[in-house]
Amino acid sequence: MDLIKPNTKIDFVGKMNKAVVFSVILTILAIGSLVYHKVPNWGVEFRGGTEIHMRFASTLSTADLTKVLNESGYHPEAVQRLGFEGDREYLLRFSPDVVKFDQIQAFRVELEKLIKEKPELTGATILRIDYIGPNVGKELVGKAIISVLLGCVGIMIYVMLRFEFVYALGAVIALAHDTIMTMGAISITNKEFTLTIIAALLTIIGFSVHDTIIIFDRIRENLKKCGGAKGFTQVVNESVNQTLSRSILTSFTVFLVLLSLYLLGGTVIHDFAFTMIFGVLFGTYSSIFVASAIVIYWKKWTGTLT
Repeated sequence: MDLIKPNTKIDFVGKMNKAVVFSVILTILAIGSLVYHKVPNWGVEFRGGTEIHMRFASTLSTADLTKVLNESGYHPEAVQRLGFEGDREYLLRFSPDVVKFDQIQAFRVELEKLIKEKPELTGATILRIDYIGPNVGKELVGKAIISVLLGCVGIMIYVMLRFEFVYALGAVIALAHDTIMTMGAISITNKEFTLTIIAALLTIIGFSVHDTIIIFDRIRENLKKCGGAKGFTQVVNESVNQTLSRSILTSFTVFLVLLSLYLLGGTVIHDFAFTMIFGVLFGTYSSIFVASAIVIYWKKWTGTLT
């Protein structure tokens, strides 16, 4: 039994104007969240500092843990719970001014002493300590931005060579849409932008453009078959309907895997899975509504729409 009937005739083109308005609203909200939070909440890899991953024997709220540390003279820049409440794992982040590189071992000794002294921290263990210098952090920010931009430029060149400029434009705008939407979701949930999330964003770009190219390829095939007997918007509608089953089934199976990783994969893969879930959802949406809409709008604007 087919999930999507072979001869579906959903009027996607007729819904594209509303979809674009919806995307513009979401984009404004995403950018607004990034501005409100004063650009992305960069992780220790980008801003520099000391990050301590700890597991506690009993459940503590982030507020209680912060209070204990402040009262002891250690002022964390942020305290973040990892995974679920039952995991009892936290990330403590200290700025480079609080904990310098040559003080890490001494700081670890003091922290282990504090664990023994404070009843709230009894049984806690230090899983890892990472230190990144501020200069290295700034360098990584630049490289992360360049890697995302180069990925988009490379994809645009590839699509231009395989199709036309207008298709490349539609694909890149759809990729920008997916990236901004996903970054907005991360910003709204106040998650840190780490190297793991940058890797997820680059993966999203690859996933999204693959879905978009499948639809563009079907549009090109149908244009050749009809030989101009059908209008371009009709061909787009038919092409999206013909690839709809493939798009939904592929995205749904990937979504199930990511959801499993998010729920059961542990703290290491948690942020990657979280980012990818939103990326897959936005990527599927933009492949159907945004990329094709840009091609149609361009042809209307240039007067080449048939």
